[in-house]
Amino acid sequence: MTQADEKIAMPVGVTLDRFIKRNQEAFPFATGELSQLLRDIALAAKIVNREINKAGLADITGEIGTSNIQGESQQKLDVIAHIRFMRALRNGGEVAGIVSEEEDSILFTGNDDAKYVVAIDPLDGSSNIDVNVSIGTIFSIYRRKSEIGTRVTESDFLQGGDAQVAAGYVLYGSSTVLVYTTGCGVNGFTYEASLGEFFLSYPTITMPEDGTIYSLNDGNLHDFPPQVLTYIDKCRRRRYSARYIGSLVGDFHRNLLKGGIYFYPPTVKTPNGKLRLLYECFPLSFIIEQAGGLATDGRQRLLGVPIRSLHQRSPLCIGSKKMVEEVEQVPSMIRRDN
Repeated sequence: MTQADEKIAMPVGVTLDRFIKRNQEAFPFATGELSQLLRDIALAAKIVNREINKAGLADITGEIGTSNIQGESQQKLDVIAHIRFMRALRNGGEVAGIVSEEEDSILFTGNDDAKYVVAIDPLDGSSNIDVNVSIGTIFSIYRRKSEIGTRVTESDFLQGGDAQVAAGYVLYGSSTVLVYTTGCGVNGFTYEASLGEFFLSYPTITMPEDGTIYSLNDGNLHDFPPQVLTYIDKCRRRRYSARYIGSLVGDFHRNLLKGGIYFYPPTVKTPNGKLRLLYECFPLSFIIEQAGGLATDGRQRLLGVPIRSLHQRSPLCIGSKKMVEEVEQVPSMIRRDN
């Protein structure tokens, strides 16, 4: 084969399915179920990606007129994504129970012999879809503690962040990217729509140890603790770049690749933080640590924060190691005392 022929027939890369098979022995309790579960999540992500790409052509944008357990107005795409992921996880057969941002209690799949439970935010930042801004899915996987063959209980989900066996997110943006970890590093895959496959595009992601990007909602500035204002002032004096999309997955993904810090401190309105511990903070903290970064709630390592309820909220400071360490040096930087 000539050099020209080789160039024309360049390999398309490693698919997600092939990558999972090659690395299955590195998964905890590797017997195939976790591999299949990750494939089920990827399938749902492909379907949700298709639905999102219809926005503006079909009547799927805007509010649906109902609220979720958080008291937040549900977008039409919130409901669509929730249904798509629930169906994929139920039909895949590897998940016994699901906790979703869109439901107040555990969703039982009927697969009581399954070994895993999933906590998921089906579509984070969905209000941004109306203006074509990146949105995402965040998920966390636990190996159940309850007896196989019985219904799962809340205790299966309240094991704590360090008990996660896998976590990841899907970013629906200029391209659709799936990033996940099973505790053996972080890898990212980009969706190739014409082939219907995710291909390895970000192998072994290592986050820069330091950065020059800070991300937070400046609109809440006057409600932040004084220590946060001090840190923001330092960032500005150093001529750091302020980058805030308002889509957690989008902001997180950018900082993961380029280096930076994202934080959502407590405010007067949300003294215990706004983000959900189980299906937002825990999975992203697992990923960031595997990539070499850090995550804290302002008092302690975030994966060590005790969890008491399915929809518990928490402050979040997450990003490059040196930036988070600087934040941690200031007492009560993130979290208010109640």
